Amino acid sequence: MRIAVLSETDGAETRVSATPETVKKYKALGADVVVQAGAGAKAGITDAEFEAAGASVAASAAEALKDADVVLKVRRPAADELSGAKPGALVIAIMDPYGQDAALKSLADARVAAFAMELMPRITRAQVMDVLSSQANLAGYRAVIDATAEYGRAIPMMMTAAGTVPAARIFVMGAGVAGLQAIATARRLGAVVTATDVRPAAKEQVESLGAKFIAVEDEEFKQAETAGGYAKEMSAEYRAKQAELVASHIAKQDIVITTALIPGRPAPKLVTRAMVESMKPGSVIVDLAVERGGNVELAQPGQVVEHNGVKIVGHLNVPGRLAATASSLYAKNLYAFVETLVNKDTKELAVKWDDELVKATCLTRDGAIVHTAFQPTA
Repeated sequence: MRIAVLSETDGAETRVSATPETVKKYKALGADVVVQAGAGAKAGITDAEFEAAGASVAASAAEALKDADVVLKVRRPAADELSGAKPGALVIAIMDPYGQDAALKSLADARVAAFAMELMPRITRAQVMDVLSSQANLAGYRAVIDATAEYGRAIPMMMTAAGTVPAARIFVMGAGVAGLQAIATARRLGAVVTATDVRPAAKEQVESLGAKFIAVEDEEFKQAETAGGYAKEMSAEYRAKQAELVASHIAKQDIVITTALIPGRPAPKLVTRAMVESMKPGSVIVDLAVERGGNVELAQPGQVVEHNGVKIVGHLNVPGRLAATASSLYAKNLYAFVETLVNKDTKELAVKWDDELVKATCLTRDGAIVHTAFQPTA
């Protein structure tokens, strides 16, 4: 069994899909691991470290890919990256499959079995494989760090001989994994923290972290969660009421962090131009959903823009701004999944195609798109 770890071709991607720690674990499973030269450089992992862990280093992607049974990546490989892939090889990555018909077809045409890690079901045995949670957790932390760097004032209340410095007011919109970590980080820094979410269950979680919950708590709010634990799309009437409450609250905040995403859909617009203009000069907004269209009307992907003295931070690949930590967690997520695909006795791949984890994540197999959610419509 040969496992290939490829470099990322996207210039914004700093993470890598394996670490020396997981290389050792793959070796213990009986695998030969080949790492493309320089794959870990942006995450601070040298080729020598991979070699010391037992991997061999290939000079090119084509060399790493040759005869590989499993191909590991952070982002979905482009069509030309898989031109030398063995038919039937397992390609495992964050595939971003929604609305990507041509990309999925190219994966099918490459005759690989492509697995999307972000489609992992949220069940107990798959928690250790949950890349969305591991990466969102870091994004929430980093959002607060980035906000404080742009803010230019102290965050905690400070009582000094020269006078008292008031605590910064931080408002977190969306209390999923990223939002909860943002709340916890802002609280640790000493801010006065408030948060909002459309899911009723979030209220208790927000309050347990010492933040105040802000929401219109009517009957629709009480029904606003899917069976999978995600936020439902709310009615126009509810959104209008919530927007009015939020607008009056945002005007008093120093920092706003938005984290709202709905799988497979553009990010909901939460902060309008008028809300931005209601904030004091020197305030900061961090939009963690900027890659999906953004929660903030004036956010620009990959830029920090200023409007009426308010900074709007739209960094891309926020987990990748903590490349070493993000890679470590992502690599462990991948290993936990790959381990379930290997027969421990024969030390060979033995994919159980009817396993719920495999069925939930497998996009393509035997030249066809097999996932029911992504069947071609034409």
